[in-house]
Amino acid sequence: MTTAEQTPTADYRFKAEVKQLLQILVHSLYKEQDIFLRELISNASDALTRLHFEMLTNRDVLDPDAELAIHIEIPEVAEGEPKKIIIKDSGIGMTREELITNLGTIAQSGAREFLDKVSDNKELDPNDVIGQFGVGFYSVFMVADEVRVVSRSYKKRAKAAAWISDGSDEFHVEPAEKEDRGTEMHITLKKDAADLASQWKLKQIIKKHSDFVRYPIYVAGEQANQQTPLWRKQPSDVTQEDYTNFYRQMTMDFEEPLLTIHFSSDAPVNVRALLFIPAKREKGILTSRKDPGVMLYSHNVLIQEYCTDLLPKWLEFVDGVVDSEDLPLNVSRETVQNNRLMRQLGKMIKGRVLRELKKLADSEPEKYQQFWGEYGRYFKEGTAIDPAAKEDVLPFFRYHTSKSNGELTSLDAYLERKPGSQTEIYYVTGDSVSSVANSPHLDPFKARDLEVLYWVDPLDVLIAPGLMEYKETPFKNIDDADIELPETEEEAKEEESETAVPEKEFNQFIGRCVTTLGDKVREVRASKVLKNSPVRLVSPADAQNREMDRIQRLLKQDYEVPKRILEVNRNHPLVAHLAHLVANQPDNELINLGIEQLYDSALIQEGLHPNPADILPRIQQLLTLAAAQADKS
Repeated sequence: MTTAEQTPTADYRFKAEVKQLLQILVHSLYKEQDIFLRELISNASDALTRLHFEMLTNRDVLDPDAELAIHIEIPEVAEGEPKKIIIKDSGIGMTREELITNLGTIAQSGAREFLDKVSDNKELDPNDVIGQFGVGFYSVFMVADEVRVVSRSYKKRAKAAAWISDGSDEFHVEPAEKEDRGTEMHITLKKDAADLASQWKLKQIIKKHSDFVRYPIYVAGEQANQQTPLWRKQPSDVTQEDYTNFYRQMTMDFEEPLLTIHFSSDAPVNVRALLFIPAKREKGILTSRKDPGVMLYSHNVLIQEYCTDLLPKWLEFVDGVVDSEDLPLNVSRETVQNNRLMRQLGKMIKGRVLRELKKLADSEPEKYQQFWGEYGRYFKEGTAIDPAAKEDVLPFFRYHTSKSNGELTSLDAYLERKPGSQTEIYYVTGDSVSSVANSPHLDPFKARDLEVLYWVDPLDVLIAPGLMEYKETPFKNIDDADIELPETEEEAKEEESETAVPEKEFNQFIGRCVTTLGDKVREVRASKVLKNSPVRLVSPADAQNREMDRIQRLLKQDYEVPKRILEVNRNHPLVAHLAHLVANQPDNELINLGIEQLYDSALIQEGLHPNPADILPRIQQLLTLAAAQADKS
C-alpha cells in the first residue's frame, strides 16, 4: 500500500479569523516579501527541534538517520509558467488531522488581537506586525498564488497528506505520495514575487534573517547559513547586530533585549554562554519561547530546550544558551538535575548574571531602573521563596525615599548617606509614592533630616517580616509606637512654651475622641513627634503580622480594619479648633464628624481603609456645615 491510499479528498472552509487574516496579508501588508521565508524557516526549525526531542527517548521513528536539515529548491518551469520554490524539512511532520488543525485554524488567542491592531493602524510595518503577532505560516500568501503543503509524520505507520490553498475562503486536503519524513511546501509565486525564485536572492534573505538557525539550510544543495553557534565565538568577533539577529531568531521577540551577556570559561567548569534579559517581563502572545529556562547544550548538541535547573527561580526571566563540554551527551534529565557539575555550572551562570546586572546599575542607572521596573518583583519574591537568596538580591533592590528627589536608590546608597548615630534602616509603607510622601509618620524624620525608604509595592509589605536586616543594620517601620528618636532643639523649646491647646481642653478632646471612635482604636494619646499633621495611627508594640493588613485589604480576604493607636498633635490648628468646640460647644455636630474624618483620613494614608469612597458623604456634610457657618459670619 502506498502512502496515498487511505483517505478521500475533502474541502474545508477557513475559520473566520484566518479568512480575515489572509485578506489583510494579501491586500494590505504585501510589501516586505522576504518576511515569509523567515517565518517558514522558523516553522521548519521548530519541527526539527520537536523531532530532536522525540528522538532523545525514542529512536523508533521514520528515517531515524536522516539529517536534520532544511532544503530549499527552485524547480525548473516552462517559459511563461509561474515561478516556484520548494521548502523541505526532515522534522516531525504532520498527519492529515494535524494539517487541518494547524493550517486551518489559529489556535492561539492572539489572532483577534492581531486583527484589531491592524484595523486600528493602517500604517503598521509588516515586518513588525508579522514578527510581533506570529502570523507565521500565513505570511506565505503575501507572495504565493497557491501553496501545497505535503507532510508525513515521524510515526512509521503514518500516511502522507497534502494541504492546498490559494488564500481564498477554502482549503483542500487530499492523500499524497511522500516516502520520507517531514514537511515540504510547494509555493507557486505571484508575478510580483517572481524574483524570489533566485538562489542569490534566497541566500541573501537567509543571511539577513536566519543565519544562526541551529540546523543547516541548503539552497540548491549549498549551505546558505553559517550555523556557527554564536555563543562559541569570541565576544570580540560578534557585532551587536549579530546578537540582536540571533535573539530575534531564537525568541521571535522583535524588541532588542535589555541586556546581553556573552562569556566563556574553562574552569572550574567548561562553559560557553550567551544570555539575554528581554526588554519586557510579559512575553508576547505568540512569542516562540514562552516557558522559563535556558537552552542547555553539551558538545553543541541540545539537551534541554528549557532548562530551569541552572538559575534560581528569581532569575527565571533570563533566556539564552548555555553550552558545556563537561556534561555527558547521553545524560538523562534526572541525572542533569542532580549532577554536581550542574550545580557548579549554575553557580557560575548566576554569578555572571549578577555581576553584569551590577555593572548595568553602576554604569547605566536609567537602564537599570527600566530593568528594576520589569523584574524587581522576581527579586522580591526570591527573598520570600528562598531566604538564602537575600544576600544575593538585596543589593539590587531599589526604592524611592524621602530624600531621593523622585529617583530610585539602593540600600547601599542609603547606608552611605545615613548619619553615624543612626542604627536602623527606616521605612514607611503605603499605596503610592505620593501618599507616603505626605505620611504623618515622616514628620519627626523630616525634622531630624533622616532618610526614610518608601515601601509602596504590595510585595514590600509581604516580604518585610523576612528581611530583618541588611549588612547588620535592622529595618524599622516608622509607624512603630515605641520608636525612639533624639529630641530636636525645636521640640525642646516647644515643650517649654505654651502649647496651642490648654491642657484641660486637650484632655477633653482626647476623651471625646475615645467616645466617638470607640473600639475602632486601641488608644488615643498625645503625640510626641507630630509636627505638620494633626493625627497619625501607630502600631501597638504587640501587633501581630501588621504588614499583612494592607495585603489582606488589597485581596479582600477576611479583612478587618486593625485597631491601632491614634496619636494627636496638640499643636495643630485643626486639633486646636476642635478642642475649643468640645470645651465651648460640646453638642456641635462638627466635632464628631471632624474626629471621624481625621481617623478615616489616617486610615487612607496608611493604606488600611476598606473603601475610601465611603467617606465622601461625610466630607459633603463637613463642607455644608463650614459653608453655613461662613455664611452666618
